[in-house]
Amino acid sequence: MKFATKALHAGIHPDPTTGAIMTPIYQTSTYVQEAVGKHKGYEYSRTQNPTRAALEANLAALENGTYGACFASGLAAIDCLIKTLEPGDEVISTHDLYGGTYRLFNTIFAKYGIRFHYTSMHDVSAVEALINSKTKMIWVETPTNPMLNIIDIEAISKLSKPKKILLAVDNTFSTPYLQRPLDLGADVVMHSVTKYLGGHSDVIMGALVTSDEDLSKEIYRIQNSSGAVCGPQDAFLVLRGIKTLHVRMDRHCENGEKVAKYLRSHPAVDKVYYAGFEDHPNHEVAKRQMSGFTGMVSFTLKDDRIETAHRMVARCELFSLAESLGGVESLIGHPATMTHASIPAEVRRASGVVDSLIRLSVGIEDADDLIEDLSQAIGIA
Repeated sequence: MKFATKALHAGIHPDPTTGAIMTPIYQTSTYVQEAVGKHKGYEYSRTQNPTRAALEANLAALENGTYGACFASGLAAIDCLIKTLEPGDEVISTHDLYGGTYRLFNTIFAKYGIRFHYTSMHDVSAVEALINSKTKMIWVETPTNPMLNIIDIEAISKLSKPKKILLAVDNTFSTPYLQRPLDLGADVVMHSVTKYLGGHSDVIMGALVTSDEDLSKEIYRIQNSSGAVCGPQDAFLVLRGIKTLHVRMDRHCENGEKVAKYLRSHPAVDKVYYAGFEDHPNHEVAKRQMSGFTGMVSFTLKDDRIETAHRMVARCELFSLAESLGGVESLIGHPATMTHASIPAEVRRASGVVDSLIRLSVGIEDADDLIEDLSQAIGIA
């Protein structure tokens, strides 16, 4: 089954009672049992819910995986995965990752005896140098947030598999439409479903997908025990959003390329970070493991004062100043004071998140209108 067909049909069946083509919102906390221990596969909605189950099956199919699990947020999904580790275990992570992930690692799990190492994963040898007998997980974001660095998933997998190190990939920016990490050797994929998968800025959700049966059992155990699950209404909204994922992503990619090229030609812009440029670091890797370069673009202004960046983002009209990304509408943000503010300034700047960096989530509006909006905002920056 091809991707577009999977997006509409995988894991989804007409309601057996009414024939409704859309999966019903099973807004219930519990399920009546015929007798003790005799039920229809559902007992309590923290453990299982039919709407959530349909979404979990759909996401697993899109990633070419076997098992899917949905959570109340992307961070709840990451929280679940880190809980599979034990005190004394070590994790290697990219040094330029989402600020919320960094905060979770450093302020929550580090105090429970899990050690995190951060490095640039552009060169796989840097990862190899950090591996030791205590390394139990390698955490990859690719493209990274917000520097859009590209990490070679297959190359990292060749390091992790012989040593039985779990390779986890945050696939939020690419979505399974553009990149499928399990096919490249990853053990588990994480999504902030809030972003491109939901696609309409109306849901907070996270997900994990794997084909490892033992890992899936542990994920489901933690999901049920910790209880950070999504509600059926949110699951319904994401099922609806995914039906147009392939169509939306094509437009995001098209618009992202046009905006990136415009910014690169602007005399007031210093650097543009966009994986589709041939001179972007690891562009050849991106071409090999991705089928498109998303609608994510970051850039800096030649006037590197933070006040200039703040003024510019506030003057946009079509690009709304807001956190998050991946919705149909275009968003603009200032990572240093918004999404990545929880990372210490010196660490942030070392990874490229300087005070003048601006991140765009390019939506599906007309690209000419978006470029005109950026032009007027930069022109008075």
